[in-house]
Amino acid sequence: MAEKRTRPKRAPAKKLSFGEAVSEVEQILAGLEQDEIDIDRLSEEVKRAVELIQVCREKLEKTDTEVRDLVAELQQSGSEDETSDGSGKDSGEDLSF
Repeated sequence: MAEKRTRPKRAPAKKLSFGEAVSEVEQILAGLEQDEIDIDRLSEEVKRAVELIQVCREKLEKTDTEVRDLVAELQQSGSEDETSDGSGKDSGEDLSF
C-alpha cells in the first residue's frame, strides 16, 4: 500500500511560474506512476494537476500572442524603414540611370 504523505500547503496555481507549475505536474505524475499517491488523495492530486496544466496553457497562449505581436511590429517597422530609407525601393519611384 502506498505511504501516506502530508503535503505542505501549496501556492495557488496562478501564482506559480511556468517552470514551477510544470515541475509540480511532473511530481504529481511521478507519484501516480509509482503508486505513491494514496487513494484518498488521488482525486485531489488529479484536480491539482489539471489546474496546473490549465495555468500552463494560459501562460503559453499569452506568451505566444505577445511574441506574435512583437514580431508583427518588428516586421511592420522593417517594411516602413525600407520604404522610407531614401533608396527608392518599394516607394513606387522608378529610378533610371
